[in-house]
Formats: sequence, C-alpha cells, structure tokens
Amino acid sequence: MTTVAAYAAPAAKAPLERTTIERRAVREFDVLIDIKFAGICHSDIHQVREGWGEAIFPMVPGHEIAGVVSEVGPGVTKYKVGDRVGVGCMVDSCRECDNCKAGLEQYCTGGGMVGTYNALDKDGEPTYGGYAQKIVVDENYVVRIPDGLSLDVAAPLLCAGITTYSPLKHWNAGPGKKVAVLGMGGLGHMAVKLAHALGAEVTVLSQSLRKQDDGLKLGADHYYATSDPKTFQELAGTFDLIVSTVSAPLDFGAFLSLLRTDGALINVGAPEEPISVNLFSLIAGRKTLAGSGIGGIQETQEMLDFCAEHGLGAEIELIAASEINEAYERVLNSDVRYRFVIDTATI
Repeated sequence: MTTVAAYAAPAAKAPLERTTIERRAVREFDVLIDIKFAGICHSDIHQVREGWGEAIFPMVPGHEIAGVVSEVGPGVTKYKVGDRVGVGCMVDSCRECDNCKAGLEQYCTGGGMVGTYNALDKDGEPTYGGYAQKIVVDENYVVRIPDGLSLDVAAPLLCAGITTYSPLKHWNAGPGKKVAVLGMGGLGHMAVKLAHALGAEVTVLSQSLRKQDDGLKLGADHYYATSDPKTFQELAGTFDLIVSTVSAPLDFGAFLSLLRTDGALINVGAPEEPISVNLFSLIAGRKTLAGSGIGGIQETQEMLDFCAEHGLGAEIELIAASEINEAYERVLNSDVRYRFVIDTATI
C-alpha cells in the first residue's frame, strides 16, 4: 500500500478537504501513475452532493486524469515508466460480457463498470479518483495521451471529450449533417470542437448569446439563444442531431421540434430530476430521444488520437487544489470557460 495526499469530501455536501488515502500495491497488470492534472466535472459535484443518489464517503472525486507512469507490474505490456497516460470514468469491468468483448466496457452487463471513484472494486474496496497525487489502475483501463496534447488540456478529454465524441460518432456526425449542441459549458464546448472537426455544420443552442463569440471561435457555424421564442420558430425541423449537455430538466417537446424526420436528440447531461415527454413529439417525425454514456477504452484512445491530430484540447482554467470548493460553486453558477483543471502538484 502507498499513502498519498488527496482532496476528499468527508460526507455528503461537505466541503472537500486535504487528507491522505491508501493506494494498493502495484499488481501484475497494474500501472502506477503520478497524476499531474485532474479536471473538475459537473459529475463530481453531483456525486459529492448525492444528487444522483446515495454515495460512498469519504469520496475523492476526479475522473479526468492525466499523468505519467512511474511504475508497472511485471505483466504489463502496454506501458512503461515515463509514458504519458490518462484515466477516465472507469477503472474496471467484468471483461466477459458481450459489451465488454465488443469494446463497450462502459455498458458492462456483468455487474457494471467500476467507476474511478464512488464505487467498489472487485475486492470490495472503495475506489478513489483523481484529486490525488497518484493512482493505481489496471493497464487495460489506461489510455495513452499523444505527444501532440499537453497534459493539462488533455485531462478533460477523459470525460468531457469522450462523452461528446462517442454520440457524435455513433450518430454519424460529419459532412452534410446539421448538428446542434445544447449548452455551452464543459461538455458543450468540446462537442462544438469535435463536431466541427468531424465536418458537421454546427449550431450552438444556449440560454443567451453571452458566449456567442466563444462558440463561433471554437467552430460553431451558428449560435442561437433558447430564451428567444423566435429561435424555435426559425429552427423548426432543422437538425439531424442534437446533443444535449444540459444537466437540468428541459422542455423536450420544444427541442424535439427542431429535429428533421428521423433526427435524434441525445442526452449526455444527466439532470437529477426525472423528465417527462409527450410521445407525440417523437411519433410525429419518427424521432429518437436517447442517452449516451462515455466511450469504451478503444474509442477513448481513438478520441485522444483524433484530438491530437486536429489540435483539439479543452479550454481550461488551471487552479490550485485549495481552490476546489470555490471552483465547485463557480461551476454551478456557469462561471468557468470552460473546464477547471487542478494542478495536482498543489495537493
């Protein structure tokens, strides 16, 4: 076991505080990673505050992890000391179900994926995330960060990047497709960059025009305010695909009306409250209302390579660990452009 410094929430809704945690000794197929940067995801806040249900405390959040390999187990073949690597939202799965064998570990049906934090590993021990100095992960759940990406802007790609890349790829966003991104935050800004790089015509739908200049600079072709009723009149029947990154209840009927026949509205934001939808808004136009999680390990590596090829990193604000609680409040107030990243050297 190795004792490392970390930031943890001691109880639900409690402020995070500096502490120490134990990491397991490196096993045969494990990689020990010196964490350099960890992104702050809205999911961290939901879980620390038990917005998604009962959680495990003390909790060390963080599933946007970028670092450097400092030790490998004797059976490791994929990585060596000094490699630049990342860890996303999962650190294990059953490896035997059809989904795991198909590279869809995020949808593991053999007990579910093991979350990077707020989960129990196969030994029944709680997992602790990236707001820490080090982490030990099986090599099969580690990805390589290409040299073309600096570690700080790469960290958010391990959740915000793959969470938006996966549905864009699955629903074939590309040339000739009209894609709307709903919400211009940590996930939304990456969805804009990725959809643009994939060749789609990209529209941002945001509550106001406050971030319009940013959206257009990041690759959007159009930008509309959803607070303006004219938006829904002008854009009715326009989009092949809408990716919603919003973590709040929506008027789904209004947004489904913006889809073409056979269009799809994909939710990657996860509101704490249940939603309601009038099924006629789906039936009329053979439309799809769907959800999408993260991606599997292979797809996450594909996304990182794609981002390196196209020069895509997250837009970040680098903070010290002592600023985590303040950063949480700023995220809730939409006061970040567009992802907080913790410099873990400050833990």
